[in-house]
Amino acid sequence: MGIREGQVTITQGSPHRLGIRAGQVLDFEEEDRRLVAKKVSPVDPVASVWGILRSGSSSDEMIRELRGDVDPS
Repeated sequence: MGIREGQVTITQGSPHRLGIRAGQVLDFEEEDRRLVAKKVSPVDPVASVWGILRSGSSSDEMIRELRGDVDPS
């Protein structure tokens, strides 16, 4: 691994095995005197699906609709 001007080079097959591609943003943290890299998702997973289920119904109404009429007794 080499570090130069904010860029990191990882060699010897590790990037492919770990699912890291060229240009992947990594976040580095120190854990027990080790440098640990974690992949950073470029898109917030919640933001990417926010609003998909906009139906004008409350969550309770949607659950009732999905489950159907349930006899409370």
